[in-house]
Amino acid sequence: MLTKRIIPCLDIKDGRTVKGVNFENIRDAGDPIELGALYAAQGADELVFLDITATNERRKTLSELVTRIAKHVNIPFTVGGGISSVEDVNVLLQSGADKISVNTSAFKRPELVDELAREFGSQCVVLAIDTRFEDGDWYVYLNGGRVKTEVKAYDWAKEAVGRGAGEILLTSMNNDGTKQGFALDITGKLSQNLNVPVIASGGAGTMDHFMDVFETAQADAALAASIFHYKEIEIPALKTYLYQRGLNIRF
Repeated sequence: MLTKRIIPCLDIKDGRTVKGVNFENIRDAGDPIELGALYAAQGADELVFLDITATNERRKTLSELVTRIAKHVNIPFTVGGGISSVEDVNVLLQSGADKISVNTSAFKRPELVDELAREFGSQCVVLAIDTRFEDGDWYVYLNGGRVKTEVKAYDWAKEAVGRGAGEILLTSMNNDGTKQGFALDITGKLSQNLNVPVIASGGAGTMDHFMDVFETAQADAALAASIFHYKEIEIPALKTYLYQRGLNIRF
């Protein structure tokens, strides 16, 4: 049985960690390097850094940030935000990232997933999907949740895995920031039907929510942001709680 992973997520805007609710009302949550190092020390299994800044200088600033993160963080970390080419990924991996996450760019040009998997290996390629439940199904949203598509989340995830994505990071926009629990139905559908790990994101509020997404939805990893940033749940306590309930957790 594979170890279940706990992954803090740091959304970065203009070099600072920020957090919103349902993708809106952004507020400051601290320095990403300090937070990342703290989470690593506390026993986080991995980290995800998502650059939500829209800037032409993105590649340069992001690669500099990644270099700094790699110096201070001793656990695997994924970087995403505005990545749209093999060259972008090359720069980030050389700067010290372990994996990269693609979202809108991959949806708009699915061949990107094939190219990245071929060049760097599937283990480096995380496909991020922002999804919202409406009209009876879960649909893919682009551009940080601002643009709706007519494609269902499961269909896109399945295609991307077929093209070489090694992991799916699934964020429910309905649940994001609400602290009401993860979207167990769509997370479970992906976890139980795709042969790659699925990271559940959006909605963590209690330790039981993590238990639910691991047990009921069979997610491989659970990602959260504000509950960690604002110290509502501490990683060591969460891991102890899950371990005591029979989950395979790494300490």
